[in-house]
Amino acid sequence: MPLFNFNRPSDYLDAAREMADTGRPTLARLLAEEAADRTSDTAEKARILDEFPGHSLSQEG
Repeated sequence: MPLFNFNRPSDYLDAAREMADTGRPTLARLLAEEAADRTSDTAEKARILDEFPGHSLSQEG
């Protein structure tokens, strides 16, 4: 498994794809949500979340 540096939304998205590919859909969704949160373009946010369907798993506190 590659090591990830989480500095950009694309880093989270790459990690999300890795988790999805290895059968970890919950982790994939959480990473995708973080990528979307760090993206300023609303269309790109929607595209990211569409790639990883499901209900929001993030906890606001």
